[in-house]
Amino acid sequence: MPERAHTPPRNQREQLMELGLVGLGKMGGNMRERIRRAGHTVVGYDRNPDVSDVHSLRELVDSLQAPRVVWVMVPAGAATQSTVDELGELLEPGDVVVDGGNSRWTDDEKHAAELAEKGIGFVDCGVSGGVHGLANGYALMYGGDAEDVAKVQPVLDALKPEGDFGAVHAGKVGAGHFAKMVHNGIEYAMMQAYAEGWELLEAVDSVTDVREIFRSWREGTVIRSWLLDLAVNALDEDEHLEKLRGFAQDSGEGRWTVEAAIDNAVPLPAITASLFARFASRQEDSPQMKMIAALRNQFGGHAVTQK
Repeated sequence: MPERAHTPPRNQREQLMELGLVGLGKMGGNMRERIRRAGHTVVGYDRNPDVSDVHSLRELVDSLQAPRVVWVMVPAGAATQSTVDELGELLEPGDVVVDGGNSRWTDDEKHAAELAEKGIGFVDCGVSGGVHGLANGYALMYGGDAEDVAKVQPVLDALKPEGDFGAVHAGKVGAGHFAKMVHNGIEYAMMQAYAEGWELLEAVDSVTDVREIFRSWREGTVIRSWLLDLAVNALDEDEHLEKLRGFAQDSGEGRWTVEAAIDNAVPLPAITASLFARFASRQEDSPQMKMIAALRNQFGGHAVTQK
């Protein structure tokens, strides 16, 4: 088992714990390192043996002392379901499973119910921070019973950013991933607003330095944000973004946000439009624009472009 990387302050030593971590990709691998830096013992398992501490989930579970906490960081859907199913057969009453991936909140309710039949607790945790989380900490939104959350708390404290903010017990099971889903929906809309503003500035001849306009907004404006900082970084690397193709994938959480809005009759015009803009980015020759061009030609004689 790997040695702890650092000795924590004395007032933290009584709260040191062991953690099983399943999934050691870019996010999971950095999380393992941050947790170890806080003095906790982390036993990691991944299908890639080059980064794994053990060779199987069974070996991971057997290496932990009860009550065990196993944190899952694998893709949402089938991968998470199969991992939770296997852990349900390996763990014991009093143990806790944490799903820190991007699962849908309705899956959390299903997993919690399945594990509860075996006396195993469940906590869902939305994690934000990306590649910067190792150094800066991860924003955490978690849901579940207070008793289960308490068993995970030392690790939550190790992962969160320093200071009073950056982590919240959002409510019941599913609340953590629901909060992360809404967070990502807001992120969609914010990114779309920056992108539209950038394109408009680039289109106007009188504006000669769009990059420096974006940079100037980083201080003293109401739209300054970390996303704006990242936009400036991107423009520093490629001032007119000429190396990129105008294509943007969506993770699924934007769709779930819009679906939840429909289910709860909550209007989300900005977030919904930003999701549809992602869909439009995948169309090199938009069928909708074909119809619009044809209609404009029919009623107004406007020119159309033939292939």
